[in-house]
Amino acid sequence: MSERSLLPSSDARDGLSRRALGGLIGGGALSAVAGTAAASPAVASTGTTAEQPFRARTGASSGRRPNLLVILGDDLGWADLSSYGAPHIKTPNLDRLARQGVRFTDAYAGSATCSPTRFSLYTGRYPGRTKGGLAEPIANRTQGLDPTHPTLASLLRTAGYSTALIGKWHCGWLPDYSPTKSGWDEFFGNHGGALEYFSKLGQLGDYDLYEGDATYQDLRYYTNVLTERAVEYIGRDHAQPWLLNLNFTTPHWPWLAEGDAETGAGIAAKIRATTDVGEIFSALGHFDGGSVAKYTEMVESLDAAVGEVLEALRRSGQESDTLVYFASDNGGERFSYNWPLSGEKFDLLEGGIRVPTIVRWPGRIDPGQVSHEPNFSPDWTATFLELGGARPAPAYPLDGTSLAGYLLHGHAPGKRDLFWRVRANRALRRGDWKYYQDADGTDHLFDLARDSREQADLASDRPELLAELKAAWEKTGAGLLPYPTAG
Repeated sequence: MSERSLLPSSDARDGLSRRALGGLIGGGALSAVAGTAAASPAVASTGTTAEQPFRARTGASSGRRPNLLVILGDDLGWADLSSYGAPHIKTPNLDRLARQGVRFTDAYAGSATCSPTRFSLYTGRYPGRTKGGLAEPIANRTQGLDPTHPTLASLLRTAGYSTALIGKWHCGWLPDYSPTKSGWDEFFGNHGGALEYFSKLGQLGDYDLYEGDATYQDLRYYTNVLTERAVEYIGRDHAQPWLLNLNFTTPHWPWLAEGDAETGAGIAAKIRATTDVGEIFSALGHFDGGSVAKYTEMVESLDAAVGEVLEALRRSGQESDTLVYFASDNGGERFSYNWPLSGEKFDLLEGGIRVPTIVRWPGRIDPGQVSHEPNFSPDWTATFLELGGARPAPAYPLDGTSLAGYLLHGHAPGKRDLFWRVRANRALRRGDWKYYQDADGTDHLFDLARDSREQADLASDRPELLAELKAAWEKTGAGLLPYPTAG
């Protein structure tokens, strides 16, 4: 697909807002990210061409429902892509994807860890709506996504979609939990939260690579194996629209790239030598390994994998009719680049939940655009369901707001709150304002438009607003399941 040179339209509004202005700064210059203000630059992803503020394409559509290719990186930080500001990581394929679609600057995961975000994406609801979503993350066989709960896959399948999940599930183990029990026609991947990339030994010490509900033997580098499977799936003759959830484990620890089989064998040996879950976690956590250089290598391998998948989509002739969504399941961890955000995975500061997010749909969305519309994982569930012609289950109302009207017609999603709850923190975003309560129970108030790093606490300056946002958080929180008590 050839790339068009896009310049700001001649009828662009005069007096551009701070948000719009950030998207008009060209090429290698630093563009101010709206909602993060001029103090939080991200390198524009469009080479010598300026990103334009998002504007929905006008004109009639074909009425065809899109294929949905939903790609997740694992523990990928907000600025880990060169198109989001990483000075040392090169991600040409994901940067090209951004040039061909919309780069979102204020997009969030549904939670600060793996399992809860996946619950929010698969169900379109806050993780705390379901018992399994209370685990942060799922760590044993008793926890999981109830197979009777409607999911993105089950609802789309009812609407006539083929469904597949390739990669990391992390919503429960067999025999009680599996993608094939929750609406996906096909599954190829791992059930747990982490695995050694070559041996496929996972966090419970067992071999963790499955095709359907049976183990599948393949000792090659896991990112390559998943890429190969995704390419095969896309290349099939599809008689109906399809949903493919492609969940990479990259760049999640252990810190292993394709050439690190020997290091991986050492980790596998530690796992085989014990039945203690803590020791297994320590081995997989690879606390004695990794580096910025190794992490860079892993992110760049993820980028290469996505590039192969997108090339397969182009060869298949389905590119125009496929919506591609790329994001991370939560913020970055040890070696990630999150600047200028504070915090990381596990907490609700911006660095723990704000994630790179790119959407491309050539048949309906113009390229070269940037959006500063705040959104989070459950919004995309609602969006995909609407675009796929699937109705949410009335007994399980969605917590997300569909962005279909925004993407296709330019309709504003309307005023709403983005809500997060984890055991240690709470957070709520309304417009540019964010209420945050830390692990000590202290309430904070931040203006993200001026202070994306969350260092200027305005709680004492704006007590009425703080009280209003806190009350809104507590009203939503009261409707969620309580966390189980220790012991």
